[in-house]
Amino acid sequence: MQDASNTGSPNPADSASTPPLRRELRSWTRDLAIALGLAIVVMIFLYQPVKVEGTSMYPLLSDQERIFINKFIYRFEPIERGDVVVFWYPLDRSKSFIKRVVGLPGESIEIRTGHVYINGQELADQYVPGGYLDGSNSAARRIPSDSYFVMGDHRDSSNDSRVFGPVARQYIYGKAVFAYWPVDHFGSLSPTSTVNAASK
Repeated sequence: MQDASNTGSPNPADSASTPPLRRELRSWTRDLAIALGLAIVVMIFLYQPVKVEGTSMYPLLSDQERIFINKFIYRFEPIERGDVVVFWYPLDRSKSFIKRVVGLPGESIEIRTGHVYINGQELADQYVPGGYLDGSNSAARRIPSDSYFVMGDHRDSSNDSRVFGPVARQYIYGKAVFAYWPVDHFGSLSPTSTVNAASK
């Protein structure tokens, strides 16, 4: 006996009663809501907006600039030299600092008239444009196995590991990945961004 019900097929009368434009708008609205929801979830759990205060990372980052940091990237990949990281200030953990990783765990670091030497070899520091170095000196020291030596790109206006020492891995909680305000700084914070910013 043939079943007279046809529950899997749309009712032609129902389809005809909804104008095509309204159906299209409803579909677009639904897709947009889903996309926004996913974007919010990603922003909350993976990225965090941060406001830069001070000029220690100039010209890469300016005072009051807004950036996004990736909070989970270092769960999947190691911290590398040249990364711009956000960390809890070792002398006051209620404050966050943003600096560039210069020395890695276990390395010997020395500073002579502003130039950085890693294990006795001068670091080719392409992140610091000419005119942003200072004449500071620091005797060679060994970076602890679980810590990183961080410095600001604007060396003569940076409170960094030269003052408070290497930063323990547990205090580093994000990597700066993207600038979004002001609009003329909009874009990825890649290793070449400092040189590009200095040429503007």
